[in-house]
Amino acid sequence: MPKVAATVTFKATLSRPASPTNASWRFLVLPAAASKQLPSRSQVTVDGTLAGQPFQATLEPDGAGGHWLRVDAVLCTAAGVAEGDKVELTITPVEKEPEPTVPADLKKALTGNAEAKATWDDITPVARRDWIAWITSGKKAETRVKRIDVACDKLACGNRRACCFDRSGKYSKGNMGVPEAAK
Repeated sequence: MPKVAATVTFKATLSRPASPTNASWRFLVLPAAASKQLPSRSQVTVDGTLAGQPFQATLEPDGAGGHWLRVDAVLCTAAGVAEGDKVELTITPVEKEPEPTVPADLKKALTGNAEAKATWDDITPVARRDWIAWITSGKKAETRVKRIDVACDKLACGNRRACCFDRSGKYSKGNMGVPEAAK
């Protein structure tokens, strides 16, 4: 019998990111007790409600075994919440992870490599999301180009996972984690 995903209810404070200074989105950090009830220390897609307003989003790892949630301006407005508010959330991990959005440069590279594309089409949405996260986590444009080349080579050889990619953010040396809150 498949394991039923647990529904988690908690309250968290909505914060504004320090950078970029003109960000329209807000974020919140899940309490440790709420994160511990989730099936993974890495990204987890959830269906939920924020102040009674329904949403679906992917929780991001905070690098310390927990999670944070980016809340877009549309959801804040619909829920009638603002920076500094303590909001109630109810979340449930989705049964089937949604397909990630494939960046145009990666899509083009996969189109030009039949073997890589065959492996890409055969892996899970979570594995595709990991490849995309590894590729896009580089800070320099040349790093991204190199990672796309490496990913295509590895996928063409049948490698299904992005080697050495830390899905939890714990060992990523600052590449992943909670945004700094504005003062």
